Amino acid sequence: MHEQPTGPLSGIRVLDLTRVVMGPFATQILADQGADVVMIEAATGDTNRVMGPGPAPQFSGVSLNLLRNKRSLALDLKDPGQSALVRGLVEDADVVVATMLPGTLRRLGLDYTAVREINPGVVYCQAQGWPLGSGAEDFPAYDDIIQSATGVGDMMDRVAGEPALLPTILADKVCALALAQAVTAALFHRARTGEGQHVEVPMVQAMTAFMLAEHGAGAIPEPPTPQGDLPPTGYPRVMTPERRPQRTADGWIQILPYHPQHFFAIFTDAGETQLLEDPRFADLASTIRNAAQLYPLMRDIVKRRTTGEWLDFCRSAGIPAVRMATLQDLVDDLPLAEHPVAGSYRVLPPTANFSATPANVRRPAPNVGEHTAQALDGGPVWDERSPV
Repeated sequence: MHEQPTGPLSGIRVLDLTRVVMGPFATQILADQGADVVMIEAATGDTNRVMGPGPAPQFSGVSLNLLRNKRSLALDLKDPGQSALVRGLVEDADVVVATMLPGTLRRLGLDYTAVREINPGVVYCQAQGWPLGSGAEDFPAYDDIIQSATGVGDMMDRVAGEPALLPTILADKVCALALAQAVTAALFHRARTGEGQHVEVPMVQAMTAFMLAEHGAGAIPEPPTPQGDLPPTGYPRVMTPERRPQRTADGWIQILPYHPQHFFAIFTDAGETQLLEDPRFADLASTIRNAAQLYPLMRDIVKRRTTGEWLDFCRSAGIPAVRMATLQDLVDDLPLAEHPVAGSYRVLPPTANFSATPANVRRPAPNVGEHTAQALDGGPVWDERSPV
């Protein structure tokens, strides 16, 4: 590792005041894309360092990728001398990303008003559960809270018969992507105008936009547009427990007959010609509306062949299909790298591929406070900026 950054954000300095997953995932994306990221941790390390098992005390499997391409300063932000060091970093930063509660940032003198006094051109991006000025901005917000506040529990109730949360930290990761995109948009604006700005990503706002992109459905028009006997909210094709992988003769597959001709091809090949005149296949709108009845018909047919046979058939017929992968399958496909403390580990891929400015992993996840002594001694914290 220790390669030079090659990504499109090479030369951009990011001060990372985030923790757990949402903020660190956003800054990992920026770091992979070339940004020089310095994160501030407590002396005990961030929560992601103990999220699940790992090969060394400071390195969970989560943190080995989430903290890559970053430097770590373990600082007490309530200590005047150490907070002065952070303000010095603010002065040289292009971007500050913060996920502390707004009240905490104000008390530490690290809210946007204070940071702008130090560095007027900074892009300051903060995320918290609810919008600033809502009266709820200082309410604690974890993924479970935001999923429940933005319709995930209701969606699962309608599909599974009981409210539930998706078994992934969906809100944190969606909002991380929103954070990273917002930072690059603000940097683009600054490149054109020289103007920094305050960017806010309220989690409930980002997740509401995410959830209602399709599930606003017939409730978005005013007055609402009926969906037959279905509620106006919810995209019918996916709001059914019948939307799930299908069992084959020897395993599991996901076949998605999306257009009527896909259903026709499967039913014709299976000899179920009596289904070809079914009005539920009349057009694309009908197949979407009647997915809950159509998918069970598919399930009975899929059991008749092996996964490989179905993949061959679907490929020849132009029907979307894929063998169901396990989480372990995904891990097994990842490349290996060596960490100086943790040893061999699997490297997660970047979120995007750039032809001219490829993302790269050039620095392993740091020990807690690995770069603190150098910073306190007045040594350089940031990389030297490459000449433009």
